Amino acid sequence: AGLGLINGLFVAYLRLPPFLVTLAMLSIARSMTLIVSNGEAVYTYGQAEDAIIALGGGKTFGLANVVYALIAAAIVLQLLLSHTAWGRYVQAVGGNEKAARMTGLPVKLIKISVYMFGGLMAGLTAIFLVGWLGSVTNALGQGDELRVIAGTVIGGASLAGGYGTAYGATIGSLLIEEIRNALLLAGVNPFWTGTFVGGFILLAIVLQRINVSEEE
Repeated sequence: AGLGLINGLFVAYLRLPPFLVTLAMLSIARSMTLIVSNGEAVYTYGQAEDAIIALGGGKTFGLANVVYALIAAAIVLQLLLSHTAWGRYVQAVGGNEKAARMTGLPVKLIKISVYMFGGLMAGLTAIFLVGWLGSVTNALGQGDELRVIAGTVIGGASLAGGYGTAYGATIGSLLIEEIRNALLLAGVNPFWTGTFVGGFILLAIVLQRINVSEEE
């Protein structure tokens, strides 16, 4: 949430491009983790180790805890987007920032809250991921940012902003992983994975552009 706050301040008050700000923060955060860990893998997590391993790597009623977490997150996020004032404000700002500002919405604060919420969710996801894998390596999470974008776009989210659902993002992400795993099981060179994900993003952008052009 702290890094999200910094990103939000840069975007909302300095009006810097969101993509470049988050990309720069990603580079800084990864660099700092390498410095703190001396580039070594981490296998111990202090007093919270047992709780983290149980949370991310444990099972309940025969089903992995991460599955319950995914379902709960999708439901809660969808409720926030669809049934709260904050969710409606977020979609309003994403759809037409100028119109949202003219109606009196606190656009800057809404933007900051979104980045903080995104940072919080990223942190929670990291806890589950570390518990699932049992260790933290230098390469952990690399490439996930593109898979997340691909998953949300495939799930129906508009890259121009203003529309998207938590359910759609969840389903899109699951489809990405299922297809990726299928390719690996089929013996396809894993280095093609990036091409596959990037191709999906480009295809989604083209289809959305065509759809917008037809509506105009």
